[in-house]
Amino acid sequence: MSIFETIAYYFSFDFVRYAFIAGVLVSLCAALLGVSLVLKRYSMIGDGLSHVAFGAIAIAAVLDIAPIYFTLPVTIFVAIILLRMGQNSKIKGDAAIAMLSVGALALGYLLMNVFSTNANISGDVCTTLFGSTSILTLSKQDVYTCIILAAVVILAYILFYNRLFSVTFDENFASATGTHSAVYNLALAVITAVVIVIAMNLVGALLISALIIFPALSAMRVFRSFRSVTVCSAVIAVVCSLSGILISIICDTPVGATIVAADIAVFAVFAIAGKFKKA
Repeated sequence: MSIFETIAYYFSFDFVRYAFIAGVLVSLCAALLGVSLVLKRYSMIGDGLSHVAFGAIAIAAVLDIAPIYFTLPVTIFVAIILLRMGQNSKIKGDAAIAMLSVGALALGYLLMNVFSTNANISGDVCTTLFGSTSILTLSKQDVYTCIILAAVVILAYILFYNRLFSVTFDENFASATGTHSAVYNLALAVITAVVIVIAMNLVGALLISALIIFPALSAMRVFRSFRSVTVCSAVIAVVCSLSGILISIICDTPVGATIVAADIAVFAVFAIAGKFKKA
C-alpha cells in the first residue's frame, strides 16, 4: 500500500477527520494569539495557564465533575488575575506567571496523588501533561466547539486588527488615541485561556505554549511587519498541525509531541532562511 493509499484509508474514518479539523483550528487560534503575546513579552502565559488548567482538572476529578465546566472558568479567572498582577509594579508579569504556574502544577499533582482512584497515577499525569490519543476520540460536539472558537478568534482579528496592533506595540499611545487598552488586553487573556483549555486535548498541558510561541517566532525570523508575521504564523501552525497529526497516525507516535517536533523543524528552517535574508 502506497503512502497516498494509506492516507486515503485513514481519512475514511470520521475520528481522523475530526482530529484534523480540531487540530488545525486550535493550532490556528494559538498562532494568531501567539503573535500578540510574543510581541508583548507575555509568551509564557500559555505555559502558566496550562499548568493552572492541570491543577483545575485535578480538582474537578476530586469533586467528580465534568472537567470542562470547572477548568474553563478557573483558567479564565486566573488569566484575568495574571493580567492584573502583570500591571502591578510589585509583581511583574513573568514573576506572576511563575508563581501561579508552579503553584498550580504542584497542587494538581498533590491532589492527583492523594485522591486518585486509579493506581496508575503516573500514567494519568503523563497523559494530562504531554497529551495522548484523546484527539482521536473527539465527538462532533468537540469539533463544533473548535469551529465556533476559531470563527470567534478569526473574526475578532479581522474586526479589531488595527486596535490589536496598537495595543500590542504601544498601550499608552493606544489609550491616548481612544482605544480601551484594558478591554482588549482582557479579551486577549480570556481567549488565550479558552484556547489553552481546548488545546489540552491536542498536545497536553506542558506542550501548549509551543503552539503559541513557535509559529510566531518562526515567522519573525523572516518577516518584519505585523500583518506578514500574523499570516505566516497562521500558515506555519496549520502546516505543522496537519503534518504532525498525519505522521503521528501513520507512525504511531504521540500526537502533541509530533506536532511540536514539526514546529521545531520549521523554526530551524526559518532561522536559517532569516540569516540568509540578512546577509
